[in-house]
Amino acid sequence: MSGDMLAVYRHDAHKFVRQSHAQASETYAGVRVNERVPFGADGDAAALSRPVGEPDTTVETHTNHRRLSLCTGTTQNLDGVNVDDAMHGLVTERDAERAHEQWLASDVAGWFNESVYYPYTSLKYHTLLVAALVRAYEEGSTFADLRLVVDPPESVVPHRTVFAGDEFALRITPESPKRPRIRLGDTPSRSWAGAWSRLPEHPLGTDDDAWAMVLDANLRRIQSWSTALQYVEDFERWSA
Repeated sequence: MSGDMLAVYRHDAHKFVRQSHAQASETYAGVRVNERVPFGADGDAAALSRPVGEPDTTVETHTNHRRLSLCTGTTQNLDGVNVDDAMHGLVTERDAERAHEQWLASDVAGWFNESVYYPYTSLKYHTLLVAALVRAYEEGSTFADLRLVVDPPESVVPHRTVFAGDEFALRITPESPKRPRIRLGDTPSRSWAGAWSRLPEHPLGTDDDAWAMVLDANLRRIQSWSTALQYVEDFERWSA
């Protein structure tokens, strides 16, 4: 089980170093990378954030893996940044739970998109979504069994928490804890806005906080899961 989870956190290492999937190296710093993810979880996670079918360019002037921010419309300035050093810990960590913690806390992983065709998507949150799906599928659950659960910000469940911010955390699980939760649906699709809107209780103070109102309103318009989760992270820092 641990080996499969480590493969999840290493499966898109080639995107950090601008390699295509077809030309991706099999190893990095002595560990296997860019391996196929089990249970079709990579494809299911992609379906949560990208359209089905052949990809097409959506921002003609942007054709690389540096993520465009919905908050600023720009990419992270990497001048003076050694990307190899920055990604090393994310890819070479040998303990699966610590790898999950590192991805949750990583700034570096959020600097890259999950597809050059969809530059607002996030490699960080795509990878965390893949991890949550692999964990659920290997335990015998199907996608239709899964729920999005709102947790306190300090609550992190290994391989299930897909977002941990200042105000709340989010996890994907087949369980039904006594927390605000909503089913994801029968099949994976770009359904973020619907899931967020249907939550029975919201973690944002939208009654009297103008920033929370703006964040909530925009989250009700974003369909892509990885784009939305990255937007929450960016917005928290932007508004701080």
